[in-house]
Amino acid sequence: MRLKDKVVVITGSAGGIGLATARRFAVEGAAVVLADMKSDALEQARAQVLAAAVDARVETVTVDVTDAAQVAAMVGVALDRFGRIDCLVNNAGITSDARLVKMSDDQFDRVIAVNLKGVYRCAQAVADPMIRQGSGVILNASSVVGIYGNFGQTNYAATKAGVIGFTKTWARELGPKGIRVNAVCPGFISTPILETIPDAVIQKMLDKVPLGRLGTPEEIASVYAFLASDDAAYVNGAVIEVSGGIQL
Repeated sequence: MRLKDKVVVITGSAGGIGLATARRFAVEGAAVVLADMKSDALEQARAQVLAAAVDARVETVTVDVTDAAQVAAMVGVALDRFGRIDCLVNNAGITSDARLVKMSDDQFDRVIAVNLKGVYRCAQAVADPMIRQGSGVILNASSVVGIYGNFGQTNYAATKAGVIGFTKTWARELGPKGIRVNAVCPGFISTPILETIPDAVIQKMLDKVPLGRLGTPEEIASVYAFLASDDAAYVNGAVIEVSGGIQL
């Protein structure tokens, strides 16, 4: 159990990659704080984590990462319950797609608020307790779209590129304090959001992946688990694609 006695906060963990990551971290021995806007789904997520790791220590907190007070409260819950925070997985994110000439200010601003400012707020909130304890790991969810861009995703691509900039900067600032910061860039991952996409579109996505298949949330979770562990003790400021070799 590589993460035994570690405490991890995972945003956007009521489903998808966030929930898969919570399950994996619990199996690896970590205490897990599930944080999401969907309070009802959080209880279901908690049950799934406990099913994967019966003796896991699990806390849930409803949080909007765009709200500074709620983010502070999330960190407070983790510290009150477990006494420390060893890892933050900045997973919460949204999409609101449109071509540049059709995108509204509201679409742009909402995605920036969650995917960029939310990541900043959460990292800033855990930085002080991590600095006090002299250790910690911040893992940021970027995307291959942040590296290569993608049609119809001006706002999303900007945020995911920005997250890479955050990662490189915080690795420099926080590394001397014993805190590692890394980013993971998933490609096309099989999550419920794909259920609404026509088969023909899915096939076009697969045509861009040399491995010829979608990734799974568990495959992203395994990379997060490695990066959070002492096995990755010298990995700092890295941007890791988990995309099957995608060619956008």
